[in-house]
Amino acid sequence: MACALSGWSLIVGLIGAFVCLPLLLRWIDIRGWSILLLIGALVGGAVHWEWNDARNRSSLPDIKHTAAEDLDGYAATFEGTLMSDVRIDGDRADFEMLATSMLPLSDASTATVSEAGTAPNVRERLMVQVRLAEEEEQQVAAGWKRGDSITLTGALTLPGEARNFGGFDYRNYLRTLHIHWLFKVKGASSVTTVPPEGLGKLNILRWNDIVRHKLGAAVERIFPEPHAGYMKGLIIGMANDIDPDTYGQFSQLGLTHILAISGTHVAVYVASLLLLLSWLRLTRETSLTIVLLLIPAYVLLSGGSPSVIRAGIMSMIGLYMARRGLARDGLQMISAAALLMMWWNPYFLLSVSFQLSFLVTAGLMIYMPLINRIFSSWPKGLAATASVTVTAQLISFPVTILYFNQFSLLSFVANFLLVSLISAIVLPLGTVALFLSFIWMPLAKPLAWIAIMLNKLTFVSVEWMNSLPGFVLIWATPSLLWIAAYYAVLYALLRVLHRGRGDQPAVQGTEEDTAPLNRRYVGGAPKAALGLSGLSNVSSQGLNKGGREASPGSMTTLSASIAWPEYTSAFAARGAGFYSGERMNVFHKWMCALLALSFVVELWWAYRTPQPAGTGVVQFLDIGQGDSTLITTPGGKHILVDGGGTVQFGKSEQSWKTRRDPYEVGAKVVVPLLKKRGIHRLDAVIVTHADQDHAGGLQAVLEQIPVERFMFNGTTSGTANFEKLLDTAIDKQIPLYAIRQGMSYSPDGETRLHFIYPDLEKAKDTGERLPVSEHQNHDSVVFLLEMAGASLLFTGDMDAAAEQDLLFMIQDGSLAASFGQYDADAALADGTVQEMFTRHSGENHKEVPVTIDVLKVAHHGSKTSSTEAWLQYWNASASVISAGANNTYGHPNPGVLDRLVKSGTEIYRTDRMGEIQMRIKDGEIDVCYKLRMDES
Repeated sequence: MACALSGWSLIVGLIGAFVCLPLLLRWIDIRGWSILLLIGALVGGAVHWEWNDARNRSSLPDIKHTAAEDLDGYAATFEGTLMSDVRIDGDRADFEMLATSMLPLSDASTATVSEAGTAPNVRERLMVQVRLAEEEEQQVAAGWKRGDSITLTGALTLPGEARNFGGFDYRNYLRTLHIHWLFKVKGASSVTTVPPEGLGKLNILRWNDIVRHKLGAAVERIFPEPHAGYMKGLIIGMANDIDPDTYGQFSQLGLTHILAISGTHVAVYVASLLLLLSWLRLTRETSLTIVLLLIPAYVLLSGGSPSVIRAGIMSMIGLYMARRGLARDGLQMISAAALLMMWWNPYFLLSVSFQLSFLVTAGLMIYMPLINRIFSSWPKGLAATASVTVTAQLISFPVTILYFNQFSLLSFVANFLLVSLISAIVLPLGTVALFLSFIWMPLAKPLAWIAIMLNKLTFVSVEWMNSLPGFVLIWATPSLLWIAAYYAVLYALLRVLHRGRGDQPAVQGTEEDTAPLNRRYVGGAPKAALGLSGLSNVSSQGLNKGGREASPGSMTTLSASIAWPEYTSAFAARGAGFYSGERMNVFHKWMCALLALSFVVELWWAYRTPQPAGTGVVQFLDIGQGDSTLITTPGGKHILVDGGGTVQFGKSEQSWKTRRDPYEVGAKVVVPLLKKRGIHRLDAVIVTHADQDHAGGLQAVLEQIPVERFMFNGTTSGTANFEKLLDTAIDKQIPLYAIRQGMSYSPDGETRLHFIYPDLEKAKDTGERLPVSEHQNHDSVVFLLEMAGASLLFTGDMDAAAEQDLLFMIQDGSLAASFGQYDADAALADGTVQEMFTRHSGENHKEVPVTIDVLKVAHHGSKTSSTEAWLQYWNASASVISAGANNTYGHPNPGVLDRLVKSGTEIYRTDRMGEIQMRIKDGEIDVCYKLRMDES
């Protein structure tokens, strides 16, 4: 609660929680001192969060006696300690450092330390980004290690904040890591490191980094790409080297949890160690103690993600309890792990990995006993796997759509078929091959070959399932209230369904399945508890030297690890089969139908695209230096005008600079925003012209979002990227429309797009598939949007000559004669442009409007457009300029801004205001924008 609220909102929330507390306590039957402990825990958690959050601030503004914004771009030399592993990707090396002193620079360009400068003591954590100048500097950066004393010269930069509504907030993310500044350095020559002397507290982590890199290098020697990166992620948690395309394929099917070290890996690790120690004939107590002490080493070696920390803590608690002959409720153990982690770092709560790990684990404890009986008629092994898969998918679904806004219906099938293959066969094969490679490489190769064959089978299966159309559903970001209602209704539905299967045996039919967990154990826990049937035959007797029987209170080898405690009951004395002898009566049947209907309605409510009734919305996205506008009509139709784009390195000699997953604005910004807003389908994509900063991002849009029609100016730039975009549209059977003056498009009754440029009469039939135009800006698609009583003019990158042409056609009446004259229906078929027009009746013709409400300023406010005559004619009430913050082109041009000011229009700029949204209803326009306007 303290995480989500602050100030008076937090106080009101706490009061509401205490009002509801008596009902909760009555339902879960908590009495006596437990009530006070619960209240104390709630208050203590809120206070702990607020205390940590209040202290999480930068010290640099106080040291320099200035505002943080004034330090943006401040050149300095910092000294401190390198605090993380160095990540090298193309021409950039990233790492974290703890700065302990700061020297201001007299001249950032010469990077010399000012003689008058002082070196005040600071304690500031920085995210350092070193732009490598030469390819050889990659090897230099590889020599920087955690714990090194480091001195470097560069410039402070404030991390970027979310510039679009619902967009990723990098500044807030870094704040959860206690980082408030980026420090940008030019060249490895600006960095000096000195290895630490003696033993320091970072030495363990430094040695761990070295071991991880050696293991990663060994994996690369055993496996070729793309298997090497995949196996590094699978075995040692080095997910940064996984092929981006492979990761994307796994992500779409909800399989990325396989690539994150988690409870599955810890369970296999613990079980393998216990099995090995049993073969060595060590006593039970000694074996459990050894494994308990080795778990932290595995947590470190695997990268220390929140999911593996959770599994490690729970395993250690479970092993300790087994060592003492005790057992505890799994929910108590997971709660203890959560409290320990959040006491150490409250910001773990905001980690997606933390949320998914704890939710799925707790969900398996609570929901799986209710789902088990659904598969009671299946063979035991398949039933256990199906129960785990269905439960995990149902529990993770709300968090998945909360953060990723998509869910594949094939995720159930993919997890059922592939998770067991990967975790039970590929993971052990890869691990054994890795360690055999240090003994004798020929021993490792056969195992690696088997793993590679299975990987190929996995990759082909994943690619095939992703190629099937219609299974990936896009979901708008749900509210926390909806998520809570989802879990409540799902639980109630499963409880009622549980009654109706009372005469059928449960999947796990032993007495221990329903035994209370808050008492001393007598005998072992069920062997299937970990879902590792291949290892579950290791008995507790095997852990006792000399074959002695286990003492009362002992646990079996695998259940002792408690790496997956979710398979044990969470219902105390009632157990999972509390209702196993009851039958459904009429009331419960009606209750089941009502809950099922509620569940379906709840899913529909989340799936629908949020849309204010009768309101049109025009969203000018901030995609940096480029253009992209999303139009949502009052009837719920969606039109995307341009998609931005990112310029890539074109020279082969600079290929070393290319990142593993290069930043592309379409895939990183536009598509995620469309998904967050629940855009299931685009009724039209309009690309005003073929320049990369307008058309480049549409490649990702066409690949991931269904599109009904694709409209463009009927020419191509001749570039490979635009040709690929057109080919993608053709391959996906998206109709292509060559836009010309006089065409129009009406997505609904309150919206109409009138296309007024390029000029149809000037188009020549060259006989080519598509004519190549070197004047894409001049040939930009220009259209007038009339929606809900308002008018907006979109101009692309049209130049002054195009503006003059249009004004001339308006003056001589030729534009009015064709205004709204044709329905656009020019489709690309058989590689040629076929133009087919349907003439409107005369009464549908109208005059070109003299004034408009909103002008989309051409070419990002460049000096080549927006002439005085053009602005005077349209006399727009408001003007929108799409330009990148601090762009190198100097957009918008000062002269253009002066002309706009003189015209009396209100100016909105994405470079200063972020995304700009205009909500239109009954001719009224309500404007909001993401960032605070910089009046300077």
